[in-house]
Amino acid sequence: MRITPVSPVAYRLPVGDALLDLQPVIGHDIELRFQGEILCSHCGRGTKKSYSQGYCFPCSQKLAACDLCVLQPSRCHFHLGTCREPEWGQSHCMQPHLVYLANTSGLKVGITRVHQSMTRWTDQGATQALPIFQVATRQISGLIESALAQHVSDRTDWRALLRGPPDPVDLVAERGGLLDLCRSDLDGIGARFGPDAVQRIESAEVTRLEFPVLDYPDKIRSLSFDRTPDIQGRLQGIKGQYLILNTGVINVRKFRSYVVSVET
Repeated sequence: MRITPVSPVAYRLPVGDALLDLQPVIGHDIELRFQGEILCSHCGRGTKKSYSQGYCFPCSQKLAACDLCVLQPSRCHFHLGTCREPEWGQSHCMQPHLVYLANTSGLKVGITRVHQSMTRWTDQGATQALPIFQVATRQISGLIESALAQHVSDRTDWRALLRGPPDPVDLVAERGGLLDLCRSDLDGIGARFGPDAVQRIESAEVTRLEFPVLDYPDKIRSLSFDRTPDIQGRLQGIKGQYLILNTGVINVRKFRSYVVSVET
């Protein structure tokens, strides 16, 4: 889904070549019907199964966007000359990144390209976010994230995310405690890549986000087009990449290559 970072966050759902504004639909019925086709988001060929959130199997094996290092950025191997697509790696990985703390289902650490920060925080359903480092490459951000993840989660509990807003967290205080705990590891990363490649962000303010949710579900029921081609219900809200219906919740991003019709 496409977002506009207003309060609460505004969502638009891509349907074919159009973008459906979902704000007027909240509180009303919606029907999403899988048409039985899955088209690779890269090459467009039909596939019986979606790999790596939207690709056919051949593309999942050759594209840099599907390499293991995308999920584990500390294992980036661009500098070794073995990137599957060097031009893609240059534009996506060899770019300035942020390391941040966020409050999603609780405190977590994460990384994102600098210009993607608001989209990233919104996709994760973060109610609070605070950038703590700006670094030169994705690999460096992954190494710092791994160091901090020894003391704080780098994952979001999606069920807890959809049960309601988390308790507020003092991200500034958490930042100070984590940096003290990880000082040795962080100093080592700075020494390895140089001070210009790792810059601590001192003056950033906490970003706060609100999501358009009328009611959170009492019981989390995951909906899937693979099990139920026709999904219907009243749209009770949107958080992260989840549509929250009175019949269950669906992760829209998971099905981005599915051909789906929408009626409201």
